[in-house]
Order: sequence, then structure tokens, then C-alpha cells
Amino acid sequence: MTADSDGQGAIEGAEERDAGSVLRTLEQAGFPVRAFTGEQRAVFAGLTPQELELILDLKARLDAVEPEVQAHTVVAGAALF
Repeated sequence: MTADSDGQGAIEGAEERDAGSVLRTLEQAGFPVRAFTGEQRAVFAGLTPQELELILDLKARLDAVEPEVQAHTVVAGAALF
């Protein structure tokens, strides 16, 4: 192995750990990570720290108003479908 390939392996290993960390964080926040397709997991795993913070904030804000949002969803869903 060359020094370059060793360095690349270390970078790829760190990226895999980061991706796993992002997915674990999302799962702990209540995202159905296990139900995501492989492509969806790849997109979520590639979130930047700022994107992860944003999506977690949005989920927390939506969760805070969940009963009202769910009631509207049921009415709208029944009316449209």
C-alpha cells in the first residue's frame, strides 16, 4: 500500500463512521431510518452538520404541533383521496 491509499482508507472510514452517526442521530430523533430505502439512507447519511441540525429542528417543531397537523392531514387526505 502507498501512503496515499492509506490516507484515503482513513478518510473513507471516517466518512462511514460519520454517516452511521447521522443515521443513528436521526433514528434517535424518531425518524424511521430502518424503513428508508438504501437510496434514502444514502441521502440522509450525506447530510452536513448544518443540514442535520436543520432537519432535527424542523422535526421538533412539527412534533410540537403534531395533534393539530395530524387532524388537518386526516381531513385533507380524506377530502382529496
